[in-house]
Amino acid sequence: MTKDVIALTRRMPTPGAVLTGLLSGGPDTLVDTTGEGAVVRLCDDEGRPLVSIEAPLLVQVAGEAERLLGATPPPVPYWWTEARATTGVDAAERLAGTFAARLAALADGSAWPPEAAHSLAVVNTENVSATPSEGQPAIDVLTDKVAVVIQDRPVVAMTAWLSDAYRAAATAELGLQVVTPPGTTLSPAVRDSLSTWPSRWVVRDERDGYYDGLTGAVLRWQDGMFAPVASADATADDPHTPVATTYQEAATTGEHQLAVTFRTVHPADDRLVLGSALEAIWRELTGAPPAGWGTAEPANLPWSPRQITDLARERAPEPTWCVVVGSPDRRALATVRISRTTAGVEEDVTLMFGYGPDEEPPVDALPRAAELLATRHRLQSMLVQLRKARRDLAVPPRFEGPGVPLAFVLGADEVRQMPDDRARHAPLSEPPVPLGPKTHPAMYYPLPGDPSDLSGWQDFERLMRHLKGE
Repeated sequence: MTKDVIALTRRMPTPGAVLTGLLSGGPDTLVDTTGEGAVVRLCDDEGRPLVSIEAPLLVQVAGEAERLLGATPPPVPYWWTEARATTGVDAAERLAGTFAARLAALADGSAWPPEAAHSLAVVNTENVSATPSEGQPAIDVLTDKVAVVIQDRPVVAMTAWLSDAYRAAATAELGLQVVTPPGTTLSPAVRDSLSTWPSRWVVRDERDGYYDGLTGAVLRWQDGMFAPVASADATADDPHTPVATTYQEAATTGEHQLAVTFRTVHPADDRLVLGSALEAIWRELTGAPPAGWGTAEPANLPWSPRQITDLARERAPEPTWCVVVGSPDRRALATVRISRTTAGVEEDVTLMFGYGPDEEPPVDALPRAAELLATRHRLQSMLVQLRKARRDLAVPPRFEGPGVPLAFVLGADEVRQMPDDRARHAPLSEPPVPLGPKTHPAMYYPLPGDPSDLSGWQDFERLMRHLKGE
């Protein structure tokens, strides 16, 4: 299993601390800080990588180490430095552990996992050299069908490592398969990237070997990738797959998640501030703005729509993806994709809030939040769902029931474009609620929203067919 180690330090690890701290008593030939890449790779004398070291990241958002590692970091701001040992090489794991422990000692901090803090013995680094890395240190196995990443950490997050691996696999038209031990969870930011074939979340399991953490399908390594096995009674007409026993062992906790997916479309002009729609609905539903954002996890920057806007402008016409998080006392996470299209600048947002058994989701605030987006932020459409799922938003390798629709909102411009006043006469038990000016309203369509009753999706499907004129 690949070994990731992380140093969480009060002071910025200097290049000298990163390498000299690793090599107390080691040979000088290892120290090489001439590379300008974001990753430094330690290689043996044959050029084979042993450990890849990511550039230190300044984290200015509280709660990220707790959320992703279960670790207690120094007070914010602090520095997050990751090292990744090559799979199956014991010397590489010892080298990575020593690196993190020494860096934590030199820069005043701690190492994760906790056992890394005890890895202060001198490691034999003879014939080891340091070079800038231009490859993909996160990819452990590469075939003509998939790139496989092995992760051994409590939460698989969309780290810079994994983000690079995902982009590399997509560019090569390969799937991405992430292999984890039992007990690992996914960040919601990772789930969507693993939901399309042949990408998968592959969970090791004592009883069934491997299974898909999102669907429960029992998997085997075959034809260069992890793929479902056929049941003993499967036929050509019904090639069904067995579901892992562990996946079906789900417990009811009384926790809920409120999920809001929406799209806004803005004219591309100098006055545009991206992220303002997300902040508006976040404030309406929680009473506070987001805590932080970043282009990977951990989210390391304090919340700033202006910085997001500047980044999107720098990257245009290429799309921009970012993750947005809430404060530790109100678990919330959003992913935002910003794209330049012929219609203007589009923001596609998926936003999730977690609630415990004794907490009520702010359902009554949804019409106000929708009206705010429709009247001030050029809302195109919005779907709100409620589901029985964990308050901490982590995705477990267990069955979680699907969400049920609470409401659908159609933006004012889309309502105006509907022929025959179609948007006002929906085939639902409750009439739509106009939002905004009477002459140019958006429409809010209430739906049953009972997490125990999936019939709400039938109402939603009926509504979609009606709005499309089918």
